Amino acid sequence: MSKLIAIVGVSGVGKTSLVSALAKADELDTAYEQHTERPFQRLFKEDAHYALANQIDYFLLRAEQEKRLRASPRIGLIDGGLDLDFYGFTHLFHRRGLLTDPEFELCRKMYEFIRQSLPEPELIIHLSADAGTVASRLAGRERINIASAEDTTLFNTFLDEWLASMPSARLLELDVSNESLAYEKSIDIILDKIKSFPA
Repeated sequence: MSKLIAIVGVSGVGKTSLVSALAKADELDTAYEQHTERPFQRLFKEDAHYALANQIDYFLLRAEQEKRLRASPRIGLIDGGLDLDFYGFTHLFHRRGLLTDPEFELCRKMYEFIRQSLPEPELIIHLSADAGTVASRLAGRERINIASAEDTTLFNTFLDEWLASMPSARLLELDVSNESLAYEKSIDIILDKIKSFPA
């Protein structure tokens, strides 16, 4: 079973760009968020009643992606991932009233069932950036955004609570406020970390 790395952070911080840059720098298998391809994402943007369907769809997508990446002979790299979808987006949508309490509980049960069936990533790379950088990148994206720049503080609260429970050896924190989306500095740090993985 191959190792798995998840890139996490708020919407607009540059997760997708980093995954793409890393894939060019090393032989890694990748999986992306697929905003445009998901059947409920646009519907959810227009109608909050699709929030639950959207989250369930993403949980299933993430499980399928993790299973595929684990079966590859190369290290897997996932843009966001199952844990971010639950601890970040599901919690955010629940707090914003887009998911009811029973719907949130259903998401929690499904997330826990999937995570019990699939091992957690060996490494979580947490990207952070100042509010101006995140807002600027979000504004420049041509994709469906459910979370907005105004959600960043609350989203980070949920993210920090989750990451605080993680062993430090499995967590790499990177502030990318002053980096271009080519990520020359961060790529070197990450590749050094990958080289340190036990065989």
